[in-house]
Amino acid sequence: MDQKLFNDFEPVASKQWKNLIQYDLKGADYNETLLWETTEGFKVRPFYHHDEEQTILNPNTKITEFKITQDIFVHDLQKSIFKANNAIQRGAESLKFIIPNHTIDTVALLSSIENKNITVYISFEFLSESYIQNIDNWAANSSLNIYFLLDIIGSLAQEGNWYTNQEQDLQVVKNLHTNLKNTQALSVNASLYQNAGATITQQLAYTLAHINEYFNLIENFNKTIVVEVALGTNYFFEIAKLRALRVLFDSLNEIYNTQAKLHILAFPTKRNKTLYDYNTNMLRTTTECMSAIIGGADAVMNLPYDTIFHKNNEFGDRISRNQLLILKNESYLDKVNNPADGAYYIEN
Repeated sequence: MDQKLFNDFEPVASKQWKNLIQYDLKGADYNETLLWETTEGFKVRPFYHHDEEQTILNPNTKITEFKITQDIFVHDLQKSIFKANNAIQRGAESLKFIIPNHTIDTVALLSSIENKNITVYISFEFLSESYIQNIDNWAANSSLNIYFLLDIIGSLAQEGNWYTNQEQDLQVVKNLHTNLKNTQALSVNASLYQNAGATITQQLAYTLAHINEYFNLIENFNKTIVVEVALGTNYFFEIAKLRALRVLFDSLNEIYNTQAKLHILAFPTKRNKTLYDYNTNMLRTTTECMSAIIGGADAVMNLPYDTIFHKNNEFGDRISRNQLLILKNESYLDKVNNPADGAYYIEN
């Protein structure tokens, strides 16, 4: 039986809603009472209606593909190997390693990962073309999907200095882009801008300018670029931010006539985390991870509730990972693609 449930109800236009709201306000000014302005300069309305929307954007946000990611700072090789395999056994689907110096044997670290079919992100606190090339050569015989989080412009923005100097650093990036055959080697650390206090509009503008610098540096950029994004507590706006980033990235691709791919690694911001009521941090990181998932991040890495006053510890990591496991396996956020489609507020 194919019966439309709402055929007996006449559609209601936005003008009718506004008239009813104005009546209920009993003379109060609609604009002064119900509209509010964000730091980005947007006036937020009390309701959104399809007859007021004109351009609908359709970014591809397949949230069923997002991976739960665990980050590991590699200080002691054997402890990091144990932590990596333990995290995978407990639900992590991808890993991010932070390598502090040349003495770490990253090949041995990667060789010891028991699950050979996961994605691995590797972030370096130094710049060495030969070190990265050696890992790429090893990866030729590995099924790991490896992304190097190499962002010399982000490092300059954060530290105020190049690794060596501008010319040499840029040449290393160009060489790696050309020579690496088994891995991806470029990223943009957009979380810098969120954590520094930028508005969402500014974050997107700076991130796009950041990507644009690499597109200018490397002709016919046709590989994957990883963008690390920090999410704040403005739930719907953060969903819109990730969806807008994909639309803007596609526009940049079109302008440069390139086939670059965007890979989003998202995680909660540190900007709003509290020292004095740390359990609140779990609530904040949960909603921020939800924004990341619904916004279409390819990988989501949670922030432990105690990250601003403790070193990384097993309990904090386990709780943060379990938050994502609940969102994925018990809240069924991995079952529906593009759940934000048709939400006039987000699309507007």
